[in-house]
Amino acid sequence: MNLPDLNLSSSPFVLAALVLAGLGAILILAGLVSLFRARLLRFALRTLGGLFLIALGALAGSIALGVQGYRALTREDLAARLIVRPSGEQHFAATIRYPDGREASYDLAGDEIYVDAHILKWKPIANLLGLHTSYELSRLAGRYRDIEQERSAPRTVYPLSPARPVDLFDLRQRYGFLSTLMDADYGSATFVPVTQPAEMEVRVSTTGLLMREAK
Repeated sequence: MNLPDLNLSSSPFVLAALVLAGLGAILILAGLVSLFRARLLRFALRTLGGLFLIALGALAGSIALGVQGYRALTREDLAARLIVRPSGEQHFAATIRYPDGREASYDLAGDEIYVDAHILKWKPIANLLGLHTSYELSRLAGRYRDIEQERSAPRTVYPLSPARPVDLFDLRQRYGFLSTLMDADYGSATFVPVTQPAEMEVRVSTTGLLMREAK
């Protein structure tokens, strides 16, 4: 059973962002008071300290936004069900159904159906803050067995993840100290041939993505 998406209002990173931003604003106001009193050293120290806290708050808020859409993963979870039906030579229709009731249909070209996902693995210290290994289905595509066809034949690829204002992978590349929280961020993919109508389960575990016939 999948856990619900992280709720921003309950995220410890949102709380940290608000507290840090509030403390930063207080320090900046205190710095302005020092400026009016002609205490330039206090003004500089308090203003710089306030800006630093606000920057930390902005980073915490960015992490909270970055993990939106990911689902917590503690074992092998059902990510989606796929119903496939051949519709012609190297063409088939696919319907993806999510555990929350959402579904979407796609027309795909190829011999096989391909799904990939993003997986975020956090270190134990981040687990204490409420962040656990999580995943997000990223892409659905048709795949050709023949490599030459894969290079030259029509490709059908559809995004499964929504656009987000903050890219957590980009944050990890920009800020090296996030390595103390994030153990790894990687992609995992699976694909199976489509030769007849079938219903399959897309499952994700701590070792990656897999697809098997639905029971």
